[in-house]
Amino acid sequence: MSSGGPHTSDDADTRLVLGIETSCDETGASVVRAGQEVLSNVIASQHDLHQEFKGVVPEIASRAHAERILPIVRAALSEAGAGLRDIAAVAVGHRPGLIGSLLVGVAAAKALAWSLDVPLVGVDHVHAHLYAGCLNTQPPEFPAIGLVVSGGHTVLYRCESLTEIIRLGSTIDDPVGEAYDKAATILGLPFPGGPNLDTLAQRGDASRHSFPISRLSPDSLDFSFSGLKTALLYAVRPLPHPAIRAGRQPPAGYVAPEPADPANAAAAFQHAAISAVMLKLTRALERHQDCRTVLVGGGVSANSLLRSRLKELGAARGLDVRLPAMEFCVDNAAMIAGLGFHLLERRDWRGDPLTLTAVPTTGC
Repeated sequence: MSSGGPHTSDDADTRLVLGIETSCDETGASVVRAGQEVLSNVIASQHDLHQEFKGVVPEIASRAHAERILPIVRAALSEAGAGLRDIAAVAVGHRPGLIGSLLVGVAAAKALAWSLDVPLVGVDHVHAHLYAGCLNTQPPEFPAIGLVVSGGHTVLYRCESLTEIIRLGSTIDDPVGEAYDKAATILGLPFPGGPNLDTLAQRGDASRHSFPISRLSPDSLDFSFSGLKTALLYAVRPLPHPAIRAGRQPPAGYVAPEPADPANAAAAFQHAAISAVMLKLTRALERHQDCRTVLVGGGVSANSLLRSRLKELGAARGLDVRLPAMEFCVDNAAMIAGLGFHLLERRDWRGDPLTLTAVPTTGC
């Protein structure tokens, strides 16, 4: 198999990378030119398959990927007006994620790269989320602060370039996206929980409840959302008086607490969760004042309140806040192909061998 950067043409602007993404429950394929121009971005969601379980079932997810991966690749090539022989390299999200799901994408990518005799590049899915806001636009200025907010990760980075990132802080318990999904379950909302909670929150009054905004220590750039989840649970399902729980009569005049209105509880939860994210992002910017760009990615970057607060922050501080287009907030192969192109362009990068494998944890 060939090594080195994409090689169909001497002109970098015509180099096409095929991206493949199967880390969780979306089967994605994309063709991207020169790391930025998205020619196609095809995604097959599995929400209907996991709806009754209110969460992703790994075995169901991997089987669905195996059934869909080749039709999705064909669709991406067709939409881009490209054939397999036009592809200069294959990029695949090989970490982190559900191991069975990852293996499907990695196997398909290795087979395609080998058969076409083009470079193969493994891409860290979390790192790729930071690249999502750089698609179909001009490259950002560096250094930058990176923020990944997804169902599996909540992380702050200092980004020296598109390919060099340094972790500054991460969640010590639940990622914010997982907290959203669990909160949605508490509120009785259907899967996928995060978008449905966001919709419900827009009808509520956040001031009706005071939920904790996690700060940890004054200098910490880490996140925590477990306490917020518990606060929501007790608001929606309030505990009776301790005497009642002990089997005794409550004090005279005791009035049992009323369960919180779901819309108000959702609004208060969202206010606290997004405020915690913005607090840590602001801390990172104050600590790294040479960073005038903010790269944001992950499923929660589609959240209405977070997008609003980030735009306000950018306007107030004169920052270039790179929010992904809504289609690139979810897991997608365009971000894999885009970042893969730049990894292959690095002078010290020779492409990954066919021994590339799936890894369940992130490397960044």
